[in-house]
Amino acid sequence: MPARYNFHSVMRIGPVQIGTHRDRNGRTKYAAVCTADRCGWSADYTSQTAAQLAARTHRCRVR
Repeated sequence: MPARYNFHSVMRIGPVQIGTHRDRNGRTKYAAVCTADRCGWSADYTSQTAAQLAARTHRCRVR
C-alpha cells in the first residue's frame, strides 16, 4: 500500500514549493518540489533550512 503524505506548512520560493510531512516512521520531513513544467525535480530533507537552501539554489534545466 503506498504511503499517503499530508503536507502542511507549505511555502513557495520561486518555482519551488516546500511542504512539511511525516514519513512512515513518524519523523518530520521536508519535501522540496519544483512546479515548473517538465522539470521534475524533487527531494526530501530532514531540516527546513536544507530544503530552503535547495529551493533557493535550484535552477531548472528545462528552458
